[in-house]
Amino acid sequence: MAHLVRIGTRRSKLAMTQSGMMQRAIGRALGVADADLAEAVPLVEIVTTGDRVQDRRLMEIGGKALFTKEIEEALADGRVDVAVHSMKDVPAEQPYGLCIAAVPPREDARDAFVSELFPSFADLPMGARLGTASLRRQAQALALRPDLAIEMLRGNVDTRLRRAADGDFDAILLAVSGLNRLGFESVIRERLSLNDFLPAPGQGALALQTRVEDIDAVWVAALNDPDTALAVAAERGAMTALEGSCRTAIGAHAEMVDDRLRLTTEMLAPDGSARWRRSADLSDPRGADAEDRARDMGMTLGAAIHAAAGDQRTLP
Repeated sequence: MAHLVRIGTRRSKLAMTQSGMMQRAIGRALGVADADLAEAVPLVEIVTTGDRVQDRRLMEIGGKALFTKEIEEALADGRVDVAVHSMKDVPAEQPYGLCIAAVPPREDARDAFVSELFPSFADLPMGARLGTASLRRQAQALALRPDLAIEMLRGNVDTRLRRAADGDFDAILLAVSGLNRLGFESVIRERLSLNDFLPAPGQGALALQTRVEDIDAVWVAALNDPDTALAVAAERGAMTALEGSCRTAIGAHAEMVDDRLRLTTEMLAPDGSARWRRSADLSDPRGADAEDRARDMGMTLGAAIHAAAGDQRTLP
């Protein structure tokens, strides 16, 4: 059987798990038998710069685009037909000729508190060592607990969990969605509140990226979840206005509430000493132009926060 859709994916266990989920979903949409799936919808493994460099924060080596660049090059060159990304790793601007064609249903968007010693974030003792590579999580944790010692933690999920189990940290913060997809729900001691730890834009969602000319492929509509796509459009609008990168601590989360889309977004000083937050609702979120209006709402909120925060918003 000839290849129908080639999926570009990172090699990490989480990326392969997520891409495997999409492989099966695309196969179902195309009527491919399970026995033919590996040949008809193959996974093409691509090592990214973000995977190779594990000893520094992303902001020191070029930002989160380092998790997508090599896969996007393969997509643009025609070596793969769709890329599966964690939405929170996808930069605000799409490379020329590429687009986010589908956004599948979202997993839990919250952050997870993981610790061998303590049952919750609030139970951490004074000066506890908290592991994270996320500037957002660092700022949010310090906004609540300025006494904590934030220590850099990179690597795949297995590596991070092993370091926590080995006692390198008193606790670590991870995305609930990744732990759920990997079957590691049992390590979660607390699912942190959206109010205290507003997630990264797109957290818990996947992005299926294609070439622009493939946006109407037969499988695309089958995998797209309109409510998730709408929420992500609002969050990424805020990210665009806030210049969302690994040098800015920002959070954004949108969800349907009583037939309205409610978006909350925030920016924090990296040391947690200041926090700027705004919320807004989008009425009539089912209209034909709903995604454009959601994105505009996000950009408006983000611009207001950007103006309020001024020069306090980034690391030096």
